[in-house]
Amino acid sequence: MTQNSTYPMGDLTVTRMGYGSMQLTGPGVMGPPPDRDGALAVLRALPGLGVTHVDTAGFYGPHVTNELIREALHPYDDLTVVTKVGYDRDETGGWVPANTPAQLRQQVEENLKRLGVEALDVANLRLGDPMANPSQGSIAEPFAALAQMQAEGKIRHLGLSVVNAAQVAEAQTLAPVVTVQNLYNIAHRSADDALIDSLAAQGISFVPFFPLGGFSPLQSSVLSGVAERLHTRPAAVALAWLLQRSPNILLIPGTSSVAHLRENVAAADLVLDEATAKELDAIGA
Repeated sequence: MTQNSTYPMGDLTVTRMGYGSMQLTGPGVMGPPPDRDGALAVLRALPGLGVTHVDTAGFYGPHVTNELIREALHPYDDLTVVTKVGYDRDETGGWVPANTPAQLRQQVEENLKRLGVEALDVANLRLGDPMANPSQGSIAEPFAALAQMQAEGKIRHLGLSVVNAAQVAEAQTLAPVVTVQNLYNIAHRSADDALIDSLAAQGISFVPFFPLGGFSPLQSSVLSGVAERLHTRPAAVALAWLLQRSPNILLIPGTSSVAHLRENVAAADLVLDEATAKELDAIGA
């Protein structure tokens, strides 16, 4: 893995080290960022760092990250913008499922407008609960609604977020799935290990959100010890472990700092030897 390593997402090709925009909002993923100019600077730094994969959602803010991405990066030359639909926010900032066909169509149209595009590169159907636990049962109705909008030319490719293996298989009977985005990191992974391997065999990307623990940052004496031995940061080791875990894993760590962004991107060049990788495997065993 190097900073320039890529992986296909349908007929698109993206860098395995991408960027997640959620941290460019205000507290609780609501409202504008405290430092708007700083947020725009982070986004504008992406092309120079070779990053071609940006993750966003209309319910971040809501609409804040989409509008910042448009201001900083439109018309998205050589950039793939992946968005999510299926949730909304209430007046208190709560996360509310919104996955009826009518709600999904409204969200797709809103994403198109805010991002300033005629077709979304990739739209992930976000299911499950706010704690990233997959829901159970059929997802045919909402996924078929997105497949219809894909047929209309509003979406190029479809993905899934917070789903289990059975739901991925069901979706694939309706339309091609090019990516799956679930909670996964070095400390929380057992539920999706088999799914990642299955997707890799099919050439489908897996994008772990909260690769560094999210709102509860990863804490591990083993991780810290390895980082100290390698003269780097624990976060860099955790990201490098994910990249070496499987070739279909794409990363979207978020930050509101250009300096931190550069550190995350540099983690793609960190190579873990076999013994170190096995040592790290024990964290989530």
